Amino acid sequence: MVSASGLSSSPSTPTQVTKQHTFPLESYKHEPERLENRIYASSSPPDTGQRYCPSSFQSAARPPSASPTHYASPRTAALAAAPGPAEAGMLEKFELEEEAEDSESGVYMRFMRSHKCYDIVPTSSKLVVFDTTLQVKKAFFALVANGVRAAPLWESKKQSFVGMLTITDFINILHRYYKSPMVQIYELEEHKIETWRELYLQETFKPLVNISPDASLFDAVYSLIKNKIHRLPVIDPISGNALYILTHKRILKFLQLFMSDMPKPAFMKQNLDALGIGTYHNIAFIHPDTPIIKALNVFVERRVSALPVVDESGKVVDIYSKFDVINLAAEKTYNNLDITVTQALQHRSQYFEGVVKCSKLEILETIVDRIVRAEVHRLVVVNEADSIVGIISLSDILQALILTPAGAKQKEAETE
Repeated sequence: MVSASGLSSSPSTPTQVTKQHTFPLESYKHEPERLENRIYASSSPPDTGQRYCPSSFQSAARPPSASPTHYASPRTAALAAAPGPAEAGMLEKFELEEEAEDSESGVYMRFMRSHKCYDIVPTSSKLVVFDTTLQVKKAFFALVANGVRAAPLWESKKQSFVGMLTITDFINILHRYYKSPMVQIYELEEHKIETWRELYLQETFKPLVNISPDASLFDAVYSLIKNKIHRLPVIDPISGNALYILTHKRILKFLQLFMSDMPKPAFMKQNLDALGIGTYHNIAFIHPDTPIIKALNVFVERRVSALPVVDESGKVVDIYSKFDVINLAAEKTYNNLDITVTQALQHRSQYFEGVVKCSKLEILETIVDRIVRAEVHRLVVVNEADSIVGIISLSDILQALILTPAGAKQKEAETE
């Protein structure tokens, strides 16, 4: 079953933390519509899951519809503001450095602490939800039909959300069960989501990582990076409803919209080389003639989210990301994974504008602006010859802007 939950309410005033800071956020208190007008004036990210799933996938058994009406009253919102054990434990993992509280370098960290997750949830949005009894193949077709990359999983027996179905699951199924173009992938054709989860997770079931709408955006960034995940469901702790799925892209775009109103930290004028941001060793890449099945193997074994495509001369000519893999479902070509990456990427030639690149000598301010404007998840770092030097991801950038100034230890290269 696939169901869609819709939520709609009047714009709410962004909630500030008790401790106020000197950067210009005071004016927002008198302009309750400004936050939303500003962030939604630009195009919406393609992976936010804001469309209904086709009615053909709907069923009578569905999770309760999401409704944020209990946020209409600040008093009611305050009841849900207390962090749960998981959130409290998260913040105990490190201590903020005293200097960061008052220094210029901590301005973005303070901004994120003074905004809640609910502040960047659209006033009206739709969320695609899958029941765990749905067939895996239908679920992936539904992802394609709705243009989304992931969906929360609802287990009717427990009456709660138990996980997420992502493109990574699709890749893992193909990687594990593909034999040849002549052999149908039974597990993809016949298995239900719950069956796949039992086989894949076996005894390693973990609670779904999620966050309360009243938690700070700082907590959201920390959770995304600490747990090495790309999507963080916002779940109402009172009703248990899923409201939205937060991503690195959405959070960075929100922060960048207000950067011009804040003091600019000195590190924004430093280049990537000086800051040491990104991954520059043992970079995973493929070639234009690499078979898709080999590319999928690299995704699984190296736990990366994208693979630069490098030609014979070492020049970066394309990039094959996990999101591109879902087109195998869209085109129903997942039974032949012996085709090359070049053949698999032909579908996007009309709108693909090329690999978004950068240099290690470019300053962080330029990098942030480029990655937000391009609406991509990473930049390929190249040298003068256009050969690959490294990768800088949204996770790397959020770590540098928000967590590092807060005293959080540098995380490992992001995986999923």
